[in-house]
Amino acid sequence: MLSQFTREGDHKTLADLEFEFPKDVYPVGRLDADSEGLLLLTNDNFLKTKLLEPRNKHKRTYYAQVEGLATSEACTELSTGVRISINGKSYLTLPAKVSLLDEPNLPERVPPIRFRKNIPTSWLSISLHEGKNRQVRKMTAAVNFPTLRLARWAIGNIALSDYSTHSFPGSVWEIKGEEVKRLLQ
Repeated sequence: MLSQFTREGDHKTLADLEFEFPKDVYPVGRLDADSEGLLLLTNDNFLKTKLLEPRNKHKRTYYAQVEGLATSEACTELSTGVRISINGKSYLTLPAKVSLLDEPNLPERVPPIRFRKNIPTSWLSISLHEGKNRQVRKMTAAVNFPTLRLARWAIGNIALSDYSTHSFPGSVWEIKGEEVKRLLQ
């Protein structure tokens, strides 16, 4: 699903969700068509600016299934920053929190990731404070562990685990009051 309301080819969009969104609601950030997970939508301009403004460096946590058995050395390298290409220019990523992860409890992916019987996979938890285009995919590729599946698990202090009863593809829930304050902390 594309993280936008306007149609683009045959891709599903936010407009396909069974939820009546106010006209002035927009996504805070984006997920590319191959990624999944938590996406915040808001009509609160202060919140949107707070979360999107790069200087505010709000945290986003992703779970990445990578090809091969990821090593602690790769985690250390990712944690300290790696060189990736952004718009054709070399860019050193900011320090990130990276750790090996047991396979998370995520719903089945449709379509499923490519499966190779002779090549194992592993999972990483990666928390960033920046959001360059396809950054996590580029980072894992830079340490020779290409991303197969990518799920945004948390934005700031809001995580999918907080809403486990609603955490399935296409589910929508509203947050108000104290939950919004948690985002701003």
